[in-house]
Amino acid sequence: MIEQNRQYGYLTPSNSKVKVRMMKGQNIAGFPIGIIYIDDVYYPMMPGNIVNGYTFNFPVRLKAVTGLDIPNLFNAGDDVFYQILKACEELKKEGVRAISSACGFFGNYQDRVAAAMDIPVAISSLVQLPWIASLLKPGQSIGVLTADKASLTDKLLNACSISDELKKRLIIKDLRHEQEFSCILEGRGEFDNGIVEQEVVRKALEIIEENPDTGAILLECSDMPPYAHAVQAATQLPVFDFTTLIRWLHSAVCQTPYYGFI
Repeated sequence: MIEQNRQYGYLTPSNSKVKVRMMKGQNIAGFPIGIIYIDDVYYPMMPGNIVNGYTFNFPVRLKAVTGLDIPNLFNAGDDVFYQILKACEELKKEGVRAISSACGFFGNYQDRVAAAMDIPVAISSLVQLPWIASLLKPGQSIGVLTADKASLTDKLLNACSISDELKKRLIIKDLRHEQEFSCILEGRGEFDNGIVEQEVVRKALEIIEENPDTGAILLECSDMPPYAHAVQAATQLPVFDFTTLIRWLHSAVCQTPYYGFI
């Protein structure tokens, strides 16, 4: 439902002299994208990580899902849904126009949260897969790098609208047991960033070596975008991740007027 008389859009000198209305209880503004994240984690958040403030050149509103840890999110219990929904509702109350997340495994609840909210919801990078598939040759493979392959279940893929036919095209590799990347899942508080980059790139190259028809790479994990540039340089393929998703959402909800000479 559209909030009546609520300003939606980019204010310019020519359209700012209008009556505007805020939602009752909203006491901040100017955050077009809301991002939910896991509360209980312990590892470095590098630039490019979805919860690092330098990752985006537009404001995002971050919101922890209180008490949520990695095992509970990966196990996809029903109780977690209500925690996630509460965080999303708080973000909407704060004026965001679309909601994403900082972990692809929030996708276990993508369909349920989208159905419950009345603003766009894209809480897993995996929701990009059908679009990516439409860009490639029929049947061409898509490489997916994930934090934990065992937890990337059919239930999660179904919740993100991934068809059975598309699932057959996915080449999935994880970094769960890599020396340094495993810090993220194990909460060790530190890692060697150079080695993490090498681990992510090596897994991407394994996909290409084993599946030469691969047409694109998707980085499921919100901790992988810092290495997207290195993955692209090594594979020479389009690379999608949470940043491509969130920038896409932002461009849709923050259309700006064009100015220039003709």
